[in-house]
Amino acid sequence: MTTYETMPFHLETERLVLRPWAESDAAELRALKSERGGGTPTPTLDDTRALIAKLLTATATTGIALLPVQRRDEGDFIGYCGLIIGRSSLEEPEIAYELFRHAHGRGYATEAAGAVLEAAAATGRKRLRATVDAGNTPSFRVLEKLGFARDHVSVEDSGEIVWLTRSLR
Repeated sequence: MTTYETMPFHLETERLVLRPWAESDAAELRALKSERGGGTPTPTLDDTRALIAKLLTATATTGIALLPVQRRDEGDFIGYCGLIIGRSSLEEPEIAYELFRHAHGRGYATEAAGAVLEAAAATGRKRLRATVDAGNTPSFRVLEKLGFARDHVSVEDSGEIVWLTRSLR
């Protein structure tokens, strides 16, 4: 079995800071999940704190992380970005991101995901995956800018899922 370096858990870009979760992020993460809609009930604050604890445990176990994203100058939480096992594996994790709607269209997702790509490459991994709902055009644009290519489509209860991959240096 191949061993990988631990991903850096604090990343900075020109406009953004990606950092480890804190319990104080619970209200904003809950609001982000609420904004998502789609018929899923908004989690309680306690459920959101439990999710953050689960994310921190997973990070300690796997050496990869989904990180809160905040704007550097404003200091506000605008979403998250990072690596998860998701539908994939620890050897080829998925890149995942979600931002508040007010932060869409400004290049933040591309900027944050670019920093995560560099962090993933530094772990020694050879390839990343991404899975996107077939109708999520903005996510496809982000992934295409980052060099991801469509691999295949699967069908789940939620609908068609497009799988993309990207080789790392």
